[in-house]
Amino acid sequence: MSGAHEKNHEYHIIDPSPWPIITSVGAFIMAFGAMMAMHFEIMSVFYVGTAIVLYGAYSWWADVIDEGENKGDHTPIVQLGLRYGMFLFIISEVMFFVAWFWAYFNASIFPGEGIDYMWPPADIELLDAWHLPLVNTMILLISGATVTWAHHSLVEGDRKTFKMMLLFTILLGATFTGVQLYEYSHATFGFDQNIYSSAFYMATGFHGVHVFIGTIFLLVALIRAMKGHFKPDHHFGFEAAAWYWHFVDVVWLVLFACIYIGLY
Repeated sequence: MSGAHEKNHEYHIIDPSPWPIITSVGAFIMAFGAMMAMHFEIMSVFYVGTAIVLYGAYSWWADVIDEGENKGDHTPIVQLGLRYGMFLFIISEVMFFVAWFWAYFNASIFPGEGIDYMWPPADIELLDAWHLPLVNTMILLISGATVTWAHHSLVEGDRKTFKMMLLFTILLGATFTGVQLYEYSHATFGFDQNIYSSAFYMATGFHGVHVFIGTIFLLVALIRAMKGHFKPDHHFGFEAAAWYWHFVDVVWLVLFACIYIGLY
């Protein structure tokens, strides 16, 4: 009888967890709060939802880290499933940005009466693509190189270089966010001015949010690295962050070419 409950497979049977439902409820409250904020300028509901989402996500991911680092639940077959999941998540994010690019291309190729059939609209003073946007492009390209360097260092067992390159990537991500906020503060057009401004801010703004999230993702990986997590053959937590970071790199290159330069 002692072996009745013995695990005889490599799969991970997840324990019952409250975090998925708690996070989902928080996301619903957050979305409802966003509508309240836009229509009635009431922000409190949005803040409550955000707090619930952050608490649920933190607790959920803490459990996943514990399963992988301490309980040994992330066997090779489980890690493969995690890779598939991250890949599908990134594909869903790609389609999210496809929607904004589609809106931008549709408005630019077929400008309507609302903007006098002109693209860009006459009242839009375009941002100089070869100024701050170019600086941010170089920042992200360098950060893509540093996160790859970090990955190779980890695989080779050089933890000192791994942590140093990971820190450099985080600093570059934070710099990108700062430059973009500075650019927004000096833009001469607002979000609701016309279809150009709305499409511009939705595409570049959501990318900026993804850079911020990716920076936090990498920061968590650095904190875990400082605690001794990640091994050369077992480090999907960091690998997923690196995949995500390369995704935001590629999206920015498309944004820079199509929206800032207009190569389409």
